[in-house]
Parts: sequence; structure tokens; C-alpha cells
Amino acid sequence: MSTLEARTNAASPPETGTAARTHDIVIMGGGLAGLTLALQLRQRDPALDILVLERRTHPVPLACHKVGESSVEIGAHYFEHVLGLGEHLRGAQLRKFGFRFFFSEGRRDIDQVTELGASRPLPVPSYQIDRGSFENFLGEECQRRGIRFVDSALIRQVTLSEDDGPHRVSWQRAGEPQQPVEARWVIDACGRAGLIKRQLGLARENAHPAHAIWFRVKGRIEIDRWSDNPDWQARCVTPTRWLSTNHLVGRGYWVWLIPLSSGSHSVGIVADPRIHPIDTMDTFDKAMDWFGRYQPALFDALDPRRDDLQDFAFFRRFSYDCSQVFSARRWALAGEAGRFLDPFYSPGSDFIGIGNTFITELVLRDRAGQRLEAHTQVYEQIFRSFYDSTLALYVDQYDLFGDPEVLPAKVVWDYTYYWSILAQLFCHQRLTDLGILSQLRDELSLCQQLNVEVQSLLREWGHHSQRRNRPVMLDQASIPWFVALNASLQEPVDAAGFKARIQEGSRRLRALAAELRGRARADHPALDCPALDALLPDGSVSAYEAMLFDAPDARRVDHAAAPA
Repeated sequence: MSTLEARTNAASPPETGTAARTHDIVIMGGGLAGLTLALQLRQRDPALDILVLERRTHPVPLACHKVGESSVEIGAHYFEHVLGLGEHLRGAQLRKFGFRFFFSEGRRDIDQVTELGASRPLPVPSYQIDRGSFENFLGEECQRRGIRFVDSALIRQVTLSEDDGPHRVSWQRAGEPQQPVEARWVIDACGRAGLIKRQLGLARENAHPAHAIWFRVKGRIEIDRWSDNPDWQARCVTPTRWLSTNHLVGRGYWVWLIPLSSGSHSVGIVADPRIHPIDTMDTFDKAMDWFGRYQPALFDALDPRRDDLQDFAFFRRFSYDCSQVFSARRWALAGEAGRFLDPFYSPGSDFIGIGNTFITELVLRDRAGQRLEAHTQVYEQIFRSFYDSTLALYVDQYDLFGDPEVLPAKVVWDYTYYWSILAQLFCHQRLTDLGILSQLRDELSLCQQLNVEVQSLLREWGHHSQRRNRPVMLDQASIPWFVALNASLQEPVDAAGFKARIQEGSRRLRALAAELRGRARADHPALDCPALDALLPDGSVSAYEAMLFDAPDARRVDHAAAPA
């Protein structure tokens, strides 16, 4: 019996017999989505009776528990400020040094390729999270806050009510009788198993067929040691590069390197199967052969450490959709039980925080005796629009990942879109403010259209780009407006100021889109993008010229004599 199981049983004896115990909420799945939802619900209404049922036995292993270790601004804000877990994050996890990209395909001389990243940390913190230690902590924190958490629990049956009566869930531990429980709300947080999604036939494919492999190795992969060139070493002020989510990129794929607080390092390949089929990398030995061909510097770092391998896994098609995640019939899907996008910008914990916030609001409305139908529909539409907008960042974009000219422009656009719109809504608690969302409907719609058309422009630009791989660092921390936009996520703002901020973000996005269009046409004067042209009337963006890396001090060339 695990320590956690013993504490659970001491606090609340196991149920016996066939009589169904009643709870306000049963959360099926005690991973990241389910545990954080339980904490958020309990925080908003301490009187809620919440039961969390988790299949795995706690404590779960460190390092090798689950993939998905990198967080970004929304997820970090959710954990730190919404749930109040900042002390744990700062003390038990690693503060992340942003995203970093190296255009290093086929190269060992990492100091002679284009590097995209920041020379110093940006204002808003994010974290590299060891999922094992974090989920162990969350399980214990749920108990400290009075939530009943049961590990080693298998869900045997889910019966959803057709009326206002309670739902029914039957669960079981090995060697024990089944335990029936009833609840007004049932939340599926079972991950890709998707019990309710499968039961109701809600699963949908999307247009993004990419696959992923990953593994963890004992010890650090210190990318800073891959070159002793003092100029390259001096590009980053502090801390060192290994604390970043490092991306080694090439046409059709990217490789991640993520450090964990337990001392291990997470390594993964995410690829478009049309360019890099899964059967070229679906074992550790195949993956190592693949590194030897496409990322030889990483191969050199890993080859002497093959015995340090801790695990290996893959998903043939990791991204998927779902036709519905919230229901007025008092069920919902949380986290990967509903939809999953792509790990490139680490949006997993973002969408957990967003979805859990909508679920929490629906539960509280129900507790207050308010009708759910209208809010359920609106939240579903908003969540769908966020998913679709973010999916557009990935679909048919992997061909660009080896382009040292277009991908940096895309990354800056994608960040700007994220920080100007979605992160503002979440970090300033406007996600469920339907009044202000209605007032900003036209601005938000325009930004969404801009994003779709800019992604199309980037794909077309990539067909004509010269793909010059210069030995430079493109330093995001040297773009003043970019740093200020990041910092604005922490700056309090009232309703009027929030509207003004979104409107300013819309103007900034139009300006950046116009600059990207101009740069693309410099490579290919005949490039045609009529839909984007229609969104960018002449003269509307003159206040935002030169927003990218050739603004003053934004591009730093380290070795002027090096070959292009």
C-alpha cells in the first residue's frame, strides 16, 4: 500500500457493499488535469464534496511518469496564481529559460548556425515540470485541502443521467469489490482513454497527423558545452541554455531537450510522417541512428550514455479533436480526455487551465441554481475557437521548421498572437467575462482571421525562402516591444484598460502581419495573398515599422567572417 493510499484510507474508510455513496463531483482521472481541477473547484467552493479516482498507484515514478514537462505563460499562471502553487514550483521545479531554437540539421558546429532565443529571461516566469514529482505533490495537496483522492482505482462503468438525477460511476481496486458512487457532476479526466468521449462517440480526427517519440536519460544534457567558442558562450547573459526548452530543428521535424528537477533530461522527436516516417524512429536504437543522420551533435552527447536510458515511448498520431467537451447535462471532459494539439509551443497545460476554468464556472452556476444551457454553448464555442486558432499554428507548417529565415518570423508572430489575445484573456481573468468578450467580438474575430492568413503567408513564403543559415543569435530579449508585451501579462488592468490593451494588440498584429508580408514579397515579389491584403488596409500600420530582428540591437552577428 502506498503512503498516499494509507493516508486516504485513514481519512475516509473505503466504501463497502452495494449502496452508492453520493458526491457533488466525481473526477475520473487523477493526473494533471483532474487534480488541478479538483483544487480549483475546492478553492472556489470549499463545501464541495469531490472524489478523484486515479488508475495509477501513488506515488508515481519521478522523471519517467508522463511526457509534457514544459509549461508556458498561461499554464504557469494557472499553477502559480490561480491554484496558489508558486512555492512548490519555485522550490521543487526548474524555472525555464524560455524556448530556444537551433537550425542545426546535419551540423556539429552549433556555434555556426542561426540560434533563436533570449539572451536573458523575459519578465513572466514559466517552468520545466517533472510530471512525477508534480502529480505526487498535487495528490497530497488535494488531501490537505479535504478532497478525497483514491489511487489504484479502475473505472468499471459510467452511467450518465438522462434527466436531472445523479450520474453513476462504478470503480474498483484490485482484489476488492466494485464501489458504486453517485454524483451530480462527472468529469472525465482519464486522458487519451477518454471514457465519456468514447462512450458518446465524440472523438474526431483533425488535419494534423504528426507523430512523436520520446525518452528520458539520467543526468543533464548540457547544450552549453557543445561549443567552447567564447563568443557563442557569451550570447546568453544568464542562466545557461540547458534550462531552456531547446529545439533542434530541421525540415519536417523538431527535437526537444527539456531538463527535469529530478536530474534527468527529456528528449523527444516530433515529426511530419510525410517527411520522417514513424518507423524510422520508433525504437531507441532507430532514434539514435536518426540523430546520427539529422542531429549529430545530440548523437555525440547521447551515444556514450546509452546505459542511462530510463524509458522510451511513442505516439503514432498524437493530435486529435472532439466534437463536445462541456454539457449542460452536468458532465465535461478535462485535459487530454477532450482535445490535444501539438507539443511545439507546450500548450497542454494552457488548455488544461482554460478548460478547467470553464468547467469550474459551470459547476458554480449549477450550485447557484442557474441554468447552464446558454453558458455551456458559449464556453464550447470559445474553447473551440481557441483550439482552432492554435491548431492553425501547426497544420502543414512542419516543412518550415528547417528554415532559418521564415521560422524565426513565425515564432515571433505566434508568440505575439498568443500574448496579445489568449494569454491576456486568461491572465487577467476575462476568460468567462461574456460582457467584455461580446464588446470585443469584432477585434477578436479580426485577430483570428489575421492568424489564419498569416499562417498561409508563412507557408507560401517558405516555398521561396533562401533559407540562409547564418551564425547569428536572433535575440528576442533585444526587441523592446516584445519584452513589454510579455511583461503586460503581469500588469493589473481594469475593464476599460483591458479593452484598450486588446485593441492595441490587434493594431500590433496588423502591423506585424504587414511587415511579414513585405519581407515575404522581398523574397518573392509575385507572392499573392489577397485575403491577407484585404485585412491590411494601406496606411493602417505606419506606427509599427521594423518590428522584427533588424530593429536596433535585435540581431547580433557573432562571427562576421563565417560562411552564410
